[in-house]
Amino acid sequence: MAKAKNREVWEFFGELLKERREAANLSRNELGVRVFVSGTYIRLFEEAVRKPQLDVAERIDVVLKTDGIFARTCRKLVNGSPYAAYFNDVAELEAQATKLCEFAPTVVPGLLQTAEYARALTTATNPFASEEFIEEKVSSRIDRQVILQDETRPEYWVVVHENTLLTPVGGPEVMARQLEHIAELIRKRWLLVVVLPRDAGAHPSMGGLLKLMEFADQPPAAYTETEFAGTLLDDPAVVKQAQRAYDLLRVAALSPKVSLALIESAAEDYRRCASTT
Repeated sequence: MAKAKNREVWEFFGELLKERREAANLSRNELGVRVFVSGTYIRLFEEAVRKPQLDVAERIDVVLKTDGIFARTCRKLVNGSPYAAYFNDVAELEAQATKLCEFAPTVVPGLLQTAEYARALTTATNPFASEEFIEEKVSSRIDRQVILQDETRPEYWVVVHENTLLTPVGGPEVMARQLEHIAELIRKRWLLVVVLPRDAGAHPSMGGLLKLMEFADQPPAAYTETEFAGTLLDDPAVVKQAQRAYDLLRVAALSPKVSLALIESAAEDYRRCASTT
């Protein structure tokens, strides 16, 4: 229900944007130039396909002299989201993507996390938070995974660094179930996972997580994330750089068959460790 309500508000945002733009006698391209995005993105905003980031909404308010209505709408929807502000737009785009490519340098990607693994991560990050807060964060992460269960699920590629398999988040039992879960999804052919071995050394995404998203009717986007912030990238030249970095990661990774064997072996090791403690 909340998601449908958000959709209605973004549709209102788009309709109002078109109305105010036309009243100002500006084409999409002309408005795009003034707020530093392409005319294509203005069209996507008006059709409620893409959601503008707050700084873009603020510039739209200035150009169209709309007394802050677009920025206020953005803030309201972002603040009402269960996700961190910097991830809100990414979660929306993720659900629209026809292809997803992720590089996970330290932790299992959110779309693949079990509830136990997600809870251990969230608790470690928020040691003084209430149980209600923890469960809300875990639920929102698990809810995102519905896109993998749909018949129209995106083509999903994942490169995980070997360190992700070797860090016992939540302890041996939790890690055993987490890796068994990933192996099961691979065997179902819901995704393709390859492991970047530690002995590969330096790689082109040392700074953190990398996510690439492709769509049926809009330009591709990329997302990078470090410990406390994330950045959504949609400049074509920058997205192309991110795609090249991902290609280099895949070249350096183990084959899918060897990667699955490594994941299964790590799961068995954790299972043995759990049985002896």
